[in-house]
Amino acid sequence: MSRILVTGSADGLGRAAADALLSAGHEVVVHARNEERAAGMQGLVDRGADLVLGDFADRDAVRRIAAELNEAAPLDAVIHNAGVWSGPAVMPVNIIAPYLLTALLRGPRRLVYLSSGSHYQGRTFLDGIDWQGDEPGSYADSKLFVTTLAAAVSRLRPGVLSNAVDPGWVPTKMGGPGAPDDLELGHQTQAWLASSDDPQALTSGGYWYHQQRQQPHASVLDEDFQDRLLHTLGEETGTTLA
Repeated sequence: MSRILVTGSADGLGRAAADALLSAGHEVVVHARNEERAAGMQGLVDRGADLVLGDFADRDAVRRIAAELNEAAPLDAVIHNAGVWSGPAVMPVNIIAPYLLTALLRGPRRLVYLSSGSHYQGRTFLDGIDWQGDEPGSYADSKLFVTTLAAAVSRLRPGVLSNAVDPGWVPTKMGGPGAPDDLELGHQTQAWLASSDDPQALTSGGYWYHQQRQQPHASVLDEDFQDRLLHTLGEETGTTLA
């Protein structure tokens, strides 16, 4: 059994993934933004999940969580599920936080990044992006960036399985009650990639939708764009991804 961190697991897809992994017998670390959100996760904790707290819009909180996890039992996998749809926190939560955790956490051999079909509308312009979150950010851009991060990690860390997942437009709090995709199918691919010994799940560099590999935005696989993005994020955060 594996020890797996699921970020943003207070509700929606993250909670569903954490619940499924606990039910399968894995050790799970769940994450909530604050104590208020964590109060609703007592059922997961009662079943054995460990809990970390921190607002991913705050870089210092992300660094603190990484340090806390590095002092605990080693992680086998991370599902980078935490995300926001709109507002100033888009870039800090959707790309800065997963970048920092990827750079700082020691040991995980499987990394799963939550993408979106919206990444196809993302732009490759890196100049002028408000990474700090002083102004509202573009969700589509953030998902293009995190999908590119997944591909770059796959290339640069050959011993790590790194994949991006489009869960579909599902009826979570973010997706809204009218979303047309299947909520049950929405979380299964990330849990499968994080834990399964299925030969397909043991591949890297994929962009997945309902356990099927898809072709991502062309820029995701552009090594020059990958390198420019990593350089920009490294300069912005003062943390290099090795």
